[in-house]
Amino acid sequence: MDEADWERRVEALWATIDDHDETDFRTAMERLVAERPPGDPVGLFELASAFDSTGHPEPAAERYRAALDCGLGGYRRRRAVIQLASSLRNLGRVDESLALLEAERNTRVRRARRRARRLPRAGTHEREAVAVALTALAPHLTRYTRSVTAYAADLA
Repeated sequence: MDEADWERRVEALWATIDDHDETDFRTAMERLVAERPPGDPVGLFELASAFDSTGHPEPAAERYRAALDCGLGGYRRRRAVIQLASSLRNLGRVDESLALLEAERNTRVRRARRRARRLPRAGTHEREAVAVALTALAPHLTRYTRSVTAYAADLA
């Protein structure tokens, strides 16, 4: 399978979602996902998104979880967490949704802290380390988010 070609076809299908009825869109996505190995996290994510986008949060949530459990990475992993939280909220599982988002936020902050601590040891200037830390913390400083973000950008 040519990965780039598959990605282009998935992108093209998403671009035409309004041209399909719900069932046809999901069927078209299922055909694309069937080209990938069984249990492929990217395929599971795209199919979850198709269910989600056509108003079916329960099967979407199942597939988001499966994609994450199968090691979904990159930008899709973060999207899967956010979209799973949204599906859970739509299913009335608000506490579970909030816990998932809080865990994601904490993970991002921990990663930023680790990166900021490693930068000076890697020979990078301390200013960049401070900029990374401030960028991660800025959203949590509600009254100062804008100024801390600007300060971090100046440092970087």
